[in-house]
Amino acid sequence: MSDLRSSAWFDGDDEVALAHRATVRAAGGVIEQNERRPTIAVIDTSSDANPCNLPLRELAEHVRRGVTDAGGTAMVMPAMSLGEELMKPSAMLYRNLLSMEVEELLRANPVDGVVLLTNCDKTTPGALMGAVSADLPTIQIVGGNRPAAIFDGREVGTGTALWRAMDRYRSGEIDRAEWRRFEACYSCGTGSCNTVGTASSMAMIVEALGFMLPGAATVQSGQDRSQDLSYASGRRIVEMVDENLTPSRILTEASLRNAARVLHAVGGSTNAVIHLAAIAGRAGITFGPAEVTAAGEGVSVIADVQPSGRGLMRELDSAGGVPALLFELGELIEAEPITCTGDSLRGSARAPLAPNASSRTVRQLDDPVVAGPAIRAVSGTLAPGSAVIKASASDPRLWRHRGPALVFHGYDDMRTRTEDLDLDVTADHVLVLTGCGPVGVPGMPEWGMIPIPRRLLNEGITDMVRISDARMSGTSFGTVFLHTSPEGAVGGPIGLVRDGDMISVDVEAGTIDWEVSPDEIERRRSEWTPPVSPHLRGWPLLYVRHVEQADRGADLDFLTAPTPAHRVRIDPVIGRS
Repeated sequence: MSDLRSSAWFDGDDEVALAHRATVRAAGGVIEQNERRPTIAVIDTSSDANPCNLPLRELAEHVRRGVTDAGGTAMVMPAMSLGEELMKPSAMLYRNLLSMEVEELLRANPVDGVVLLTNCDKTTPGALMGAVSADLPTIQIVGGNRPAAIFDGREVGTGTALWRAMDRYRSGEIDRAEWRRFEACYSCGTGSCNTVGTASSMAMIVEALGFMLPGAATVQSGQDRSQDLSYASGRRIVEMVDENLTPSRILTEASLRNAARVLHAVGGSTNAVIHLAAIAGRAGITFGPAEVTAAGEGVSVIADVQPSGRGLMRELDSAGGVPALLFELGELIEAEPITCTGDSLRGSARAPLAPNASSRTVRQLDDPVVAGPAIRAVSGTLAPGSAVIKASASDPRLWRHRGPALVFHGYDDMRTRTEDLDLDVTADHVLVLTGCGPVGVPGMPEWGMIPIPRRLLNEGITDMVRISDARMSGTSFGTVFLHTSPEGAVGGPIGLVRDGDMISVDVEAGTIDWEVSPDEIERRRSEWTPPVSPHLRGWPLLYVRHVEQADRGADLDFLTAPTPAHRVRIDPVIGRS
């Protein structure tokens, strides 16, 4: 009898085992009775509705070849593709659903190990969350970032250039014809954003956590190297099955701290803070905004890539990618955690590559792009749980600010009123968006980068203090406080703020306060009624009832694993279906 998990399906002489073996052969697989041949799931999240993930279709076959050459049998299994652009109200609503799908695909099938093929923002953490819960040997591959188009002689940084162009269009700096010309060049191929958005942030985090081969996180879509890494990952997962190298051996508090340090070093997405908390929660580890901020002590932004820097992901990849960042971070990277290679994360560190010192994309800690920590947690009477700000892409002059609130309730209210040239607003106002957290929409969309009111934009104002219980794109920028917890829809203070209330923030002190008396707060709370969700059935109803707050990762409460008993995979009864 084989020691493989899949042997429970394939070994034996009864009609059940016979049917299982015949099924694998019918699909083109290789399996024999009592043969030790690891079965590897290749989870493919490609979709025509998600160009970010389209490069994965080709890579799946390179993984299969690697698995086969290493003596395994690969089964390509399609899974939900979370496309950032087209899925509404947000792909974030479906991250936890993907995690459940991946976990159940692995649990219910004869799988000994898994290769996760992901790319777009929520697909990468969602798939990994499911694999961590299943706790089978896991390795992850991304489809790579897309090429850069050229607009008016400049390379277009995905997302970042769009937000800047939109403000130019709104202010009248460019006309409709220019705006359409920009649109024509924005469709620049498949792959993830070529800036340090959420997709690239999460890819680099997964590599730093130890679930990706060294250098794989920053690969360009369509490169031969991407195919080579896919083949190598297919071979390596078979070895990981032999070594029983499972997520529970790789994912630790130390590996999470290492991943957070890489996040700070690249000036990465604030969305990664939520995803790290959710991934950690599947292993029974608390790793929220405070832990991410603490891990960033002593770490500055050393990757000169947009939106915190100037370049694009292609340049970071050419400079050596994550291994080059690890080299510069040096002793800040903890040596204990092991990775999918079987070696420590430090073992993959490599000196950065650069044609000359002036063009270094990966800088030294004593010569950073921006001083760190890149992402900072704040808390106070407006956010008793926490809120976060991407300090590295904000205006330090606004880090300490006090001003009256101007409150928007939901997306339509925000987009309509910020276009109103008669809006009563000054640059000192604090723009507040409420009702847009995990429960509120539902799904916590990327609405937190509130547009500068057109009236102020026409006066040359390009940044203001903005606060919301929503998220923002990893490609975004500005003095924006996000993920305010608890959110307005569950009775958090941000849902009680009214126009004119004074709000004060202090990034260095880590505070965000609402200057309203306790008696007035209680009076407003007594008058508050929770919003009624229109969802009476299906996934959105389940989500609203069970989603946790942003500071806990916005996972579903019944998917977290607070005790060792919760972290035991319950395999199915193997019999007639």
